[in-house]
Amino acid sequence: MDLSTPVTYLKGVGPQRAVHLEAKGLRTAADLLTYAPFRYEDRSNVKPISELAPGEMATVLAEVRSVHLPRFRRRNVGLFEAFFTDSSGARLMGKWFNAAYLKNVLEPGVRVALYGKVEFDTYSHELAMMHPEHEILRGDDEDGDDSLHTGRIVPVYEAAGKVSTRALRTILRRLVDRIDVIEDAMPPHVLMRMKLPGIVDALRDLHFPAPGTDLRLLNAFRTPAQFRMIFEEFFWLETGMALKRRQAQIEIGIAFQLTDRVREQILKMLPFKPTAAQKKVLKEIALDMASASPMSRLLQGDVGSGKTIVAAQAAVIAVENGYQAAMLAPTEILAAQHHANLSRVLAPLNYTIAPLFGSMSKKEKEVAKRALATGVAKVAVGTHALLEEDVEFNRLGLAIIDEQHRFGVMQRKAIQQKGVTPDVLVMTATPIPRTLALTIYGDLAVSVIDELPPGRKPIRTFHKTKLELELVYSFVLKQVKEGRQAYFVYPAIEESETLAVKAAQNAFEELSKHVFPQLKVGLLHGKMKPAEKEAVMDGFKRGEVQVLVSTTVIEVGVDVPNATVMVVENAERFGLAQIHQLRGRVGRGAEQSYCVLVTDKLSETGRERIRTLVDSTDGFYISEMDLRLRGPGEFLGTKQSGLPAFRIGNILRDQEILELARSEAVNFVEAPPSEANLEEAIRYIRENWQWRYGLALVG
Repeated sequence: MDLSTPVTYLKGVGPQRAVHLEAKGLRTAADLLTYAPFRYEDRSNVKPISELAPGEMATVLAEVRSVHLPRFRRRNVGLFEAFFTDSSGARLMGKWFNAAYLKNVLEPGVRVALYGKVEFDTYSHELAMMHPEHEILRGDDEDGDDSLHTGRIVPVYEAAGKVSTRALRTILRRLVDRIDVIEDAMPPHVLMRMKLPGIVDALRDLHFPAPGTDLRLLNAFRTPAQFRMIFEEFFWLETGMALKRRQAQIEIGIAFQLTDRVREQILKMLPFKPTAAQKKVLKEIALDMASASPMSRLLQGDVGSGKTIVAAQAAVIAVENGYQAAMLAPTEILAAQHHANLSRVLAPLNYTIAPLFGSMSKKEKEVAKRALATGVAKVAVGTHALLEEDVEFNRLGLAIIDEQHRFGVMQRKAIQQKGVTPDVLVMTATPIPRTLALTIYGDLAVSVIDELPPGRKPIRTFHKTKLELELVYSFVLKQVKEGRQAYFVYPAIEESETLAVKAAQNAFEELSKHVFPQLKVGLLHGKMKPAEKEAVMDGFKRGEVQVLVSTTVIEVGVDVPNATVMVVENAERFGLAQIHQLRGRVGRGAEQSYCVLVTDKLSETGRERIRTLVDSTDGFYISEMDLRLRGPGEFLGTKQSGLPAFRIGNILRDQEILELARSEAVNFVEAPPSEANLEEAIRYIRENWQWRYGLALVG
């Protein structure tokens, strides 16, 4: 056996279990060895039932004597009760709510291991365990001896389909017992400096901690073995990122000239005096573009901070040097908004700007493609349609990608390949917390616009319940009578655009016919035809539509300075960053703007999220809270986000380990003990990590 052995051939697996393991991404022995427990339980306190005392955590080996499904008159809570006995002759009751399915699992005569807190049940006057962990004890050796699952610190794994945590424990015990020798890929000098255990010891202790190991450290993932495995994951990711940065510096890119002509053209197109923050980031971008290495830069800025005007200035640098610029946006509404803005801003320079959207007619697309291929069009603005194979540029020098987290790593590469090592500027209005930025954008330099344009007033945010909707309607009507406009936004329910559209349509009917019959109410959602969307948005921009009912298609890119009220219905269903984005659709003029968050039922976490939004308008603080409350996957809101698939590391829990790993990785790449060491690391990343992290340019 070696680490590349398919799981099918491991003892205790076989073809049927292999199917379930492979569906979980566990294809080889190496995959299984890095499949860490998500929790550890101290089951060393094994006692006969007769010696149990209320208040203690204990493990009991017992047999099911009888089961009971009590009936409740008012509501069915699915209570399942089972009574257990052991050789001591004493009796123990187990209770599980919403667990009627257990009647087919815990049948009379079945032997089980129970682990939980012992209580005295005042109703039955017996000792009981509420929701104890339970595992079936088998008489045969199919899943190992009982001593592996009780009487010790026990690892608890997330089941893989029909492969239970108990079966995984047995498979991994057999596997761990056979790993006397594994080549440790980590650079020896890093292991020594960080005082990390070797790979074999680390894997053994990860799965089967030694007796007496501190349970609190184990469940905080801070034992030496766990630290080493987490550090290793982060180290290889950050080494790959550092290699990509180094490779980009070696590549010959375009050294754009920052001539007087370029400066004159930028001054000619600027509609207003830039803020100090905009000047700072433009200088960073301009110097990057002037270097001979291709630029790879992330531009972060809160909603309304002026990222588009900075991107337009970067495009002028490219065009005035004889190149083309392309801006890629994730949605057609945002792309259309960018096209309108760039057309207006760049109008004094007489550039031809070609739009390219999926909804355009075949003839319109052909005209745009010809303009790009011949060089007549100096700037392209589009959606994924820009990435199609038949789209060719005459001389692409700058690729601008907006809302990068909605695109995958390979899509970023695809737009780059439309030119010969063009500069890349990635933009996001969702401020990315540092730890997340290191894992997704670690190969990019970062610029931050941390200042809003002058004259913008902070948006005032209020929380109201469904019962207070009449007050919300009165407030909106008052604002509209004063000449303002308002948005009503409805969420996608469980990511279903169809249900979101239905909610918005129902709300439109209610608001237009019954709540605001005297006002012009418009409807906007993702399933409308592009021409219909454009007509509604134009009406709203001109002030003909006073109240716009919408799904989250207006999350980014919509800019109507006269809109001063944003009502977010069912705000508990949105993420913090998403509401902050929606809130950024108002507050774009000189008048005071408002955001009203309307909620139904709120959990404690929900209350904390709403409180965060009411108290703060700082996008970076809000995104940090959102990341902590929802986790990175939901925070980014898309599977295309490029978030690495960590097996053991957790970027929320393990921030300081990520920082350490980054520092060590940068030192290793910049000053390796020898070139042979670095070549070995590149080979290892190519063979073992590139497919997982999307380190497509490494080596």
